[in-house]
Amino acid sequence: MENLQFIDPLLHGIKPIENTTSNLSVKQLACAGFGSLLIGAVLKKTGHTKAAAIVGSLALPLLSAAVYKKVAK
Repeated sequence: MENLQFIDPLLHGIKPIENTTSNLSVKQLACAGFGSLLIGAVLKKTGHTKAAAIVGSLALPLLSAAVYKKVAK
């Protein structure tokens, strides 16, 4: 069997993505989640269904990040 050698990404200057939600508070994440729901609803009412779907789909990850951050404390 061949001796497979894998490339180490850290040797080539590729760094892992840092957690960007650590800078945001729970209140900011929750407001962003509910704001996303509200803006998505307004966009849907005005007839922009695709934009409403994209903006509205951001609500669940934002709200779940807020809940996780609150529980993890």
